[in-house]
Amino acid sequence: MSKRYPTYLFFGAPGSGKGTQGVTLGTLPGFFHCACGDVFRRLDTRTELGQRFLEYSSKGELVPDEITIQLWRESIQAAEANGRFKPDVDYLLLDGIPRNIAQARLMEDIIEVRHVFHLSCPDREKIVARLKKRALKDNRLDDANEEVIRRRLLAYENESKPLLEHYGPALITDIDATQFPVKVMKDILDRVVEDRKES
Repeated sequence: MSKRYPTYLFFGAPGSGKGTQGVTLGTLPGFFHCACGDVFRRLDTRTELGQRFLEYSSKGELVPDEITIQLWRESIQAAEANGRFKPDVDYLLLDGIPRNIAQARLMEDIIEVRHVFHLSCPDREKIVARLKKRALKDNRLDDANEEVIRRRLLAYENESKPLLEHYGPALITDIDATQFPVKVMKDILDRVVEDRKES
């Protein structure tokens, strides 16, 4: 791929609202939102790559980074081929990927990270309460289990949070994720406007 996709990353702990913000911004012209979870949910398990994904996910094991990135890459290329994603005019919005530094390195030849929006919520009890509420609202009762929630938060701290250091402070905007969602979106849009002026 000769040209990398200009990309904004939404980053934060489970329950920080990165998916909500990505979906909302993705409805505006000039943006294409892709959540890693959606890629997996739409996966055709009859393909060779789909079968390899199932080998791990059916056992509850983490899917290797190389397979994850290959699946994601194929999904983006399909969106480009069918015209949903127009990289000459659209900025790519990602949440849930990259999940760790190894994935970030595998994606360096595909994406040009313009900015990282870190939806910050240092009060983990607020996150736990938000995830429990969301699980009940969306009927995802396994996600309402506090032990599962705390395990996911620990995995985020150990595996994903080092990405902030990887990308460095010049690319990162910290945003208070406990604000009203519309205020979070305003803070993101303010930074996007600044970025567009600078480019």
